Amino acid sequence: MNSQEMIRKIARPTDSKIVMLVIDGLGGLPFPETGLTELETARTPNLDKLAAGAISGLIDPVAPGITPGSAPGHLALFGYDPVGCIIGRGALEALGIDFKLQPGDVAARGNFATVDSRGVITDRRAGRLSTEQNSKLAKMLDRKTIEGVEVIVRTVKEHRLVVIFRGQGLADEVGDSDPQQTGVAPLEVTALNQAAQKTAAIANRFLAHAGETLADHHPANTVLLRGFSVKPEHATMAENYKLKAAAIASYPMYRGLARVVGMDVLPTGTSFEDEIETLKQNYDKYNFFFVHIKAADEAGEDGDFAAKVDVLERIDGALGGLTGLAPDVLVVTGDHSTPARLRGHSWHPVPVLISSQWCRPDGVKSFSESACIRGGLGKQPAKAIMSLAMANALKLNKFGA
Repeated sequence: MNSQEMIRKIARPTDSKIVMLVIDGLGGLPFPETGLTELETARTPNLDKLAAGAISGLIDPVAPGITPGSAPGHLALFGYDPVGCIIGRGALEALGIDFKLQPGDVAARGNFATVDSRGVITDRRAGRLSTEQNSKLAKMLDRKTIEGVEVIVRTVKEHRLVVIFRGQGLADEVGDSDPQQTGVAPLEVTALNQAAQKTAAIANRFLAHAGETLADHHPANTVLLRGFSVKPEHATMAENYKLKAAAIASYPMYRGLARVVGMDVLPTGTSFEDEIETLKQNYDKYNFFFVHIKAADEAGEDGDFAAKVDVLERIDGALGGLTGLAPDVLVVTGDHSTPARLRGHSWHPVPVLISSQWCRPDGVKSFSESACIRGGLGKQPAKAIMSLAMANALKLNKFGA
């Protein structure tokens, strides 16, 4: 019996409410001139007050030293094994925009990107292309047929798109064309086994077509693909935890991830204030809420330390709208660290706090990496947070005689 099977046996339905606030890319690294991380630099009196009455610690999203993608980082927070429950980014993007994947479809997450005259990537996000520009370019690439396979292209948001390959004999075991770095050429899509050779060949032909079609549309003059995947099937939050769960997230990928684990995805606006208002309007309808904020991760990926500090301060300023609801359990954490100094995800543990009337406050007086490392939770695998939240909500029966 693994830990998830155990939780499934002892979970019980109650009216108590859990809110999990995920600040995407929360963790950071010290700024050389000050020795303080983004979270330590930000003025966060509300988060600090919350930490003072909570129990805090650090979490490893996947395992020590492993840099997580967004999907495994979130799955772990929902209590799923991030190594055993692999969900491809392409399927998540498709589900996030309510695209109905059919059996046999292979979806890939795409970026409009910039290459120079030598074919070398200079910007993986094409200057963070606007969604309106994306939509125009996606329509130029949509509905091409290659060797009997239909290629469907859909806008996601900003520079992101999703490409769905629909036809017979496809498989998702192919490598990415996105090297996830600049200064190098895009990769050729390669088959990882014999069954995926057709998919790899068609993906490469589509990418060549995209390059030709977009040649005069700088900065979005190419497409990068990664995360080829089919629609996943996993046990739901209701099955695992007996929860009626809802997701409040504005970015499509996270909405797709929530759907995979059986959450209702609520329509909401793009700001944290919008999300809090959505939470208030639906508070009586659910007993678990996943609330996602993307902006801190974006600032970290852009290498903008000051912008990430500003995002954290704005989140703190709006936090009262959430804490005023007095959920029985409030979890505040991130799915991974995105230090501005590294301009991307990193392996560094992520701060976490759990606030409830049943926790043991640990004397931590602020919410930051250096404070949480001394917290009562110590360092935990991220997948342990869901069972701790359930326990603090009194939603678990005793295990064993």
